[in-house]
Amino acid sequence: MKNIGIITSGGDCGGLNGVIKGAALRALSKGMQAHIIPNGYAGLYNLVDLKALTKLTKERLEEIEVYMAGSEAGNSRVKVSKIKDDKKYDRIRDGLKKFSLDALVIAGGDDTGSVVADLASQGIPCVHAPKTMDLDLMPYSVGGDSTINRIAEAVRDLRTTGRTHNRIIVMEVFGRYAGHTAFRGGVASDADAVLIPEVPVDFDVLYRHVKSAFVKRIEESDVHAGTAMVVVAEGLKDASGNELVDMSSTPDSFGHRKLMGAGRYVVKQIEDRIKADPEIKEFMKRTGQFVEGVYEIPEVREIRPSHLVRCGFASALDANFGMEAGAAAVELVSRNTFGVTVVSLQAGEIQYMDVKDAIVQRHVDLNDVALYESLGMSFGREPGKAEFTLTKVTGKPARVY
Repeated sequence: MKNIGIITSGGDCGGLNGVIKGAALRALSKGMQAHIIPNGYAGLYNLVDLKALTKLTKERLEEIEVYMAGSEAGNSRVKVSKIKDDKKYDRIRDGLKKFSLDALVIAGGDDTGSVVADLASQGIPCVHAPKTMDLDLMPYSVGGDSTINRIAEAVRDLRTTGRTHNRIIVMEVFGRYAGHTAFRGGVASDADAVLIPEVPVDFDVLYRHVKSAFVKRIEESDVHAGTAMVVVAEGLKDASGNELVDMSSTPDSFGHRKLMGAGRYVVKQIEDRIKADPEIKEFMKRTGQFVEGVYEIPEVREIRPSHLVRCGFASALDANFGMEAGAAAVELVSRNTFGVTVVSLQAGEIQYMDVKDAIVQRHVDLNDVALYESLGMSFGREPGKAEFTLTKVTGKPARVY
């Protein structure tokens, strides 16, 4: 192995530049050379037509900062198997041959990982570095911690405007099929309620909880000021367990349709209950807020930080893990171990698993939900009962990731 190509695919997030830099530096230390294949799988498919690739020399790597989110290599959402070209795999092989690339290090999530498995089955040597801000792969993935921190910061900051205007704030964040980042970001910011795809929402239960917290804060404040915060994952399901999907939208190459707007849906459900609640008018009068025909009920506002939770800076954890995952991927390449996903590199031990196993979707455990319900947080249902077992651990220290 002399030359490797580095690809980042899917959504951007914190830690990807760590993967690129870790892989390239490890390659240089082993007498190998890494090159950027730009723009994800689109770039891989069009590799044969490119005039040149960026060589990741030590000098070029000085320009890549591991603490910055995003990807120096660029991303795209392209599923290779869906490309309408019967010779697409031959075209990719020709591109790799043109630039004398012996193997690929590919960072991405479950969709990206499915393409890694596909390419490996076609005899194209590649190793997968796990990346997804959704944290729904089996191993820890680059981007999760950065996103959780961004969500927690946004909820914290929104309290100032919420309290100034006595508003209920509903913040919608990414997390189509799994609610890990909404869950952990909500917990870290002391949100009043967190709504995730794993728990179909009973909006009557949610309303009672949010109303109780909101009313109590304002009535106990000497200036009658307060707010309530609800964090909702975009993949929220209604009480029947149905995802809020716009069926009129065109699916992307991985079959995903646009979501209809979980935040707006939650706002409407809370507003409907506020308007129908006879106690709200008296609450507004008691706290000096009520103005007939002008200001009769509290406002419920939707906020969508959207890609702001992906961008900016990588967390220290993701910068570290990205570097380690990139370096481990190159080590696996050097040992001709392909079609696998890096799990961790710690204390000289590289753990990995078959990519098909790594991309099995992992959801929020309902025992974790029940724990935080017992601590007073609402997930839009009647609280469950947390069950615990005790396990004594000896020998190796617990993994950080």
